[in-house]
Parts: sequence; structure tokens; C-alpha cells
Amino acid sequence: MKQFSFLFFIFFTSISIAQFTNVMISDQNTPTEPAIAINTNDTNILFAGANINNYYISTDSGNTWSSNQLSSSYGVWGDPSLVIDNSGALYFFHLSNASSWLDRIVCQKSTDNGQTFNDGTFFGLNGNKDQDKEWATIDYTNNNIYVLWTQFDSYGSTNTSCKTQIMFTKSTDNAQTWSTPIKINQIDGNCVDSDLTVEGAVPAIGPNGEIYTSWSGPNGIVFNKSTDQGNTWLTNEILVDNMPGGWDFAIPGLDRANGMPITKCDISGGVNNGTIYINWSDQRNGTNDTDIWLKKSTDGGNTWSNLIRVNNDVAGKHQFLSWMDIDQTDGTIYIVFYDRRNYNDNRTDVYLAYSTDGGSTFINTKISESPFIPNSSAFFGDYTNIAAHNGIIRPIWARMDGTNSSIWTAIIQKNVLNTEQFEVATDFDIENYPNPVTDEFILKFNLRKPENISLTLSNILGEKVLNLIDNKPFGYGKHLIKKPFSEMQLPNGIYFYNLKIGNKHFSKKVIVGL
Repeated sequence: MKQFSFLFFIFFTSISIAQFTNVMISDQNTPTEPAIAINTNDTNILFAGANINNYYISTDSGNTWSSNQLSSSYGVWGDPSLVIDNSGALYFFHLSNASSWLDRIVCQKSTDNGQTFNDGTFFGLNGNKDQDKEWATIDYTNNNIYVLWTQFDSYGSTNTSCKTQIMFTKSTDNAQTWSTPIKINQIDGNCVDSDLTVEGAVPAIGPNGEIYTSWSGPNGIVFNKSTDQGNTWLTNEILVDNMPGGWDFAIPGLDRANGMPITKCDISGGVNNGTIYINWSDQRNGTNDTDIWLKKSTDGGNTWSNLIRVNNDVAGKHQFLSWMDIDQTDGTIYIVFYDRRNYNDNRTDVYLAYSTDGGSTFINTKISESPFIPNSSAFFGDYTNIAAHNGIIRPIWARMDGTNSSIWTAIIQKNVLNTEQFEVATDFDIENYPNPVTDEFILKFNLRKPENISLTLSNILGEKVLNLIDNKPFGYGKHLIKKPFSEMQLPNGIYFYNLKIGNKHFSKKVIVGL
């Protein structure tokens, strides 16, 4: 008889009560597409921004917020990106509408914790070309600021001669001046603002000052890097993933949605130091099944891992608009995203997935207190965001009630994340044994009332490989399920047992033969 050895990590994809305190940052001035940053010198100080010109300050680690509106002679036109340097100075990047719509990218600086901002400096002004979707980062060893964005010859044009390009600039003097922008992509995109447009370039700093980034476009997700502070870049982009279905896809109830990549690098000094991660979403499994994905590289981006599915629910549901951060004090990866695993309609929760083993496995937990239903007639926005430092995790997201938008955060500490998982487990007294298993897996659980039970086995991509119990009624009390693995003929690898009790889902990672 074939022998199997199992290692289990119990984690949950939905719970019946809110785990974490939700804080509404604002519902004024139609806020969407939020960004958030933690001051690492004083983690009580948080900043957030949202379309079009909203910014917010918290001095108590996100429990309360003040609301403000940013102004500049260059115009303020959304897509906020926030970074904080070693001195605590805040840099607020945004789009512009000075001489014309999207004519440049603006950076406004505050040295008094957001109480005042200068009028800003700018870059990217280039005739009639349009500058869009910027993102910034800081190398904390020298306070260099690096920015990437997409330049459109003419935004939205279907003219085949119009192109999009990924542009780069830097400041070495605290945003007083900016280097002449350079193009870093080899394969241009079109200007339609869809799958064949190059977009989504997010810069990340490596352990030796490398600049890493990826973006989506006609070749799927591609990677590029600079090892000389952005002066030169690879002349051939490295393919990360074909991204079946592209980055522009439909989510029911949303006016639009995208799955463009987010690039981060572990510089924590831990066991995964130097590992590059790229997170995105796509519909490779069908238009009714949007998933959150991750790939990683341990050799500077030259080669990339197999695909890792971040959401751990059963197939056939929508997870979308993710963002990722790494707590550089310990290397933990955090990914926030919208999630519909608990419903058969457009009700939408917010979930957090986190990994402490370099992205090999993820624990999923619901962080929103209540679902919402987006309205496709109103602009919802393209992004969520998240910031993490020293065990403090602050996601930020937009929700919609009717046509009214608001932005929210959740008060999450890493030490609470772990304990919350096991408090939920006691709801059903779920237990698996023996461990290690030789020829039979035993699952025990306790029901407080009659429930219908389903039990499936899926692979690491979320594809169902076995249907063990199909919506079978179980009565009140204790139940024992025994499944002999000798009948399953499973190859060695990582699997997930997906247990559905009523409308609640539980996933259990199982390693077979490793």
C-alpha cells in the first residue's frame, strides 16, 4: 500500500462574525482608489489618499482620521501614491490637469505630518502625451525616490500608430528635481487602456539597491530591472506569466476591473531576503472564476516559480483588485482583495491573505465586517492598497452603498491574526488525525445544528481533483469522516481539503508524500 505523510495547517476562508475592527476613513467627496502609508519612525502616524484630491491623517494607528483636500497649481487628478522617507517626510504623487488633462505627474511634499504640502514638483510633461497610473518607492539606504508610470501617445485612442510606454524617473534630492524620464519597456502597447496597453508598473527595491518592476501588456506579465539606480535597464523583458484572458476583465456589478501586477521584494534580512514577488488577478479559469495569483523569483528575476493560487476557496467565485505589501521587519507577505466566495450574487467581502513561508502557502481571513454590493453605474475605482510594518497591518479599500462610495481600513495586528484563526475553529471543533497519516485520513467535527456538508480535494491551483462528499445532510452532534488514501491514487504534492459546512468554507492544506 502506498504510504503518505501529511502536514496540516488549518486556515479559514470565511467566518460568521467580523474578526477585526473596521474604521470608515471617509464617505465624503466620493473617495475611490485609495492608497495608504505607515510612518516607520512612528507607526501611530498613518497617511491615506483617495481620488480625486482627498487625503487623510491618523495619529492613533488608524483608529481615527482627519479628512483634507489637496490642492496644487498643477492640478490634482487622482491615482494617489504615497511614500515616506527616512526623515518622516511624506511624498504625495498624483495625476494632473494643469494645462490639459493628464499632462504630467506631480509630487507634493509635506514635512509636518501632512498638515501642509508644498505646491509640488512635476515630471513627464511631454507635448500632448498623457501620463497615467504612476507609482513610487524609496530606497531607504539613500532616500532616492523612484517612479514608474504609463505614457499614452493619446489616451483611449484606437489609432494603431498610438503607443503606450513604461516610463521611469528618479529624484536624488528629496523631490526637488527629477531626472529626465526614460522609456524602459521594449514592447510597446496600444492606447486603448485594455489588455494590449502596457500598464501596472510598480517599483520595488532589492537588497542591494536594485530596482525591480513588472507590468501587463500584449505579452502578458513581463519583468525588468535596473542594478545601477535606474540609469540602465534590461534590453529584453523577462516573461513572468502569459496572463490568460489579459488584465482587463469584467466583474459583475463593477463598471470595470483590472488585474495588473504588483511587484515587491523581501529586504527583511530573513530567510527569504532578496526574493521578488509579483501578485495579480486574472480569469484563466473562466469569466466566472477570477483568482488571485503569485509568482516569485529567488535569482533576481531571471526565472520564476510555478503559479501559486492565493485565494483558497473552491473554484467558481470572484476574487479581484488585489494589492500586496511585505512587512520588512520579518518578511511576512500580506495581500488584500475583494472576495465573493460566500455568496451567489454580487455581495462582496474584503479578505486578507498572508504568508510566513515566502509565499508557498497563504492563510485567508475575512477582514470586512459586512458585505456590500457595487453599482456598475458608478465609478468604483481600480485599486485597493495595504501597508505593513512591525506587525501592524493596515489595508485600505473602497466600498459602495447604492451609489455612495466610502473608504475603510481594518485594525489588524500580526499577533492577533494567528489567534483569531483558532478561535474560529472551535465553532465546529474541527480536528484531523492521525498525523502523520499512513493509509487513512480521519476528519472529525461537531455540528450545533443539522447542516449540509461538502468535501472536495483540490490542487494548489484550486482545480478540483476529487469530489468526496456532495452536499450531504448531516445531523446535530459529532461526526467522523474516514477516507482511505489508497483508493485515491494521488501523486505526491500539495493539496487542499475544502470542507463546506452550510454556507461556511474551511480549507486545509495537506502535503502528500513530501
